[in-house]
Amino acid sequence: MTDSPLSEAEYDAITDAAAHWCMRLHASDCTEQERQAFEQWRDAHPLHAFEYEAMLEIWVVAEDLPRTETPTPVEPVVAIAQRQPTSSWRPLAVAAAVCALALPLAAYTGWNLGWLPNSYEHFEASTATRQVTLGDGSKVELNLGTELTFSNYKDQRRVTLKKGEAFFSVRHDAAHPFIVKAAEGRIRVTGTQFNVWMYEDQVRVNLIEGSVLVSSNDDLPGDGLRLEPSMQARYKHGDFTPQISQTYANDTSLAWRQGKLVLDDLALSEALPLINRYLSKPLMLADSSTGTIRLGGIYNIKELNSLVGTLPKVLPVYLTRNKDGNPVLNSIPQQTPRS
Repeated sequence: MTDSPLSEAEYDAITDAAAHWCMRLHASDCTEQERQAFEQWRDAHPLHAFEYEAMLEIWVVAEDLPRTETPTPVEPVVAIAQRQPTSSWRPLAVAAAVCALALPLAAYTGWNLGWLPNSYEHFEASTATRQVTLGDGSKVELNLGTELTFSNYKDQRRVTLKKGEAFFSVRHDAAHPFIVKAAEGRIRVTGTQFNVWMYEDQVRVNLIEGSVLVSSNDDLPGDGLRLEPSMQARYKHGDFTPQISQTYANDTSLAWRQGKLVLDDLALSEALPLINRYLSKPLMLADSSTGTIRLGGIYNIKELNSLVGTLPKVLPVYLTRNKDGNPVLNSIPQQTPRS
């Protein structure tokens, strides 16, 4: 392939090849020889890698397709999907999404069935907080180290919080619910203000205005538990229902919007998930007794990596490293007073 401008046929051929490789690499029977062949194809021209990355974005959207029963449309592509087992229709929907790049009819069909969005956006905030406006007009503030996507479907607006923390001001639309997927659960709203914090499989939802429904597992029936303003929901892997609690006027969970992390005399076992959200290497506990030591203070969220080295100066702990290079807090044994 030369450096001269590509013809439409050549560009279409690259798009088709990128779609093929995206589906093959995600297939359970993909061989090592195929993976090597893909790498050779990808490295052969800069546009190959660009088109493949675009296909991966479409694949992410397809993973978020609503889990509804397949309707009975008349289009040939969907008719094929109906003849497959229930668990296999999503890969075919991916194929439909890929075809949508070249076939407007396929995109129109996917939109009408609620399978494909008509817009998809990806947002990240790495070393600074960020404010963005989603395609539906809703506003989102992203904390450091946060990544999320927004997809607009015919029957719902969907955000997937991949990591981090975000404050949402959702534009009201009762006929078009706004759903945030975080870890295994979801938050469903029509228009409100709320904050979602996530670290690994732990999620915390704080409601500021309006109401939301929180479910700890997206596969469970029902819409979840309702929160009213000044309420908080927490869940983690394996929780059947979220834990609901009341928040108060002096709640500091949203201090990150002013660039601060406030720890109000928390046990290290509770403080570390809040701190580790900002660290390049998560801080670990040597044992459960170390986790009972308490920590307080107000910290700049951009400087939390420097906090690790100062902890032995303010707490009865010392630092070691585990085999993965993570810093580990160890409690200093208290000497027994002599009688």
